[in-house]
Amino acid sequence: MAGVYKLEIAESVEDLKQLLRAQKSASDKERIQLLYLLKSEQAKTVQAAAELLGRHRVTVQEWLRLYRQGGLVGLLTRKPCLGRQHSIPQWAQDALSQRLQQEEGFNSYGEICQWLENQLGIVSPYKTVHQLVHYRLKASPKVARPVSAQQSPEQVETYKKTG
Repeated sequence: MAGVYKLEIAESVEDLKQLLRAQKSASDKERIQLLYLLKSEQAKTVQAAAELLGRHRVTVQEWLRLYRQGGLVGLLTRKPCLGRQHSIPQWAQDALSQRLQQEEGFNSYGEICQWLENQLGIVSPYKTVHQLVHYRLKASPKVARPVSAQQSPEQVETYKKTG
């Protein structure tokens, strides 16, 4: 009969039920639930198990392959997602963060780009530098704001105390 799996599940139905309750993440719970469905014969085929879990048949077959190769440990371990490397290395980000904390700061993001190129030898687009400084380092260039000539220091202090 097509679709019938050939896999011996070592754990008992009760063990799988306890494991199912103990799982913290939804993905681990799904994987244990697959074994439970097959062991308790609620699903006779891989296709039936996939439909009950709301997953594609190929995904379920991949989980069963992991179980076949490494048991429960193999089924529940996943490779960490590394993602893309940052265009500005961590050491340069640390140096920039220290420089941003100094009093003189920068006048603009363009000036930060030039500092990176001149001091650290890193050429990076304006958009990348802006995203790094604004969103990841949670900083901004320190721009001196103009002060009105008509403003008196006494009024400023009064406003600070009452406002």
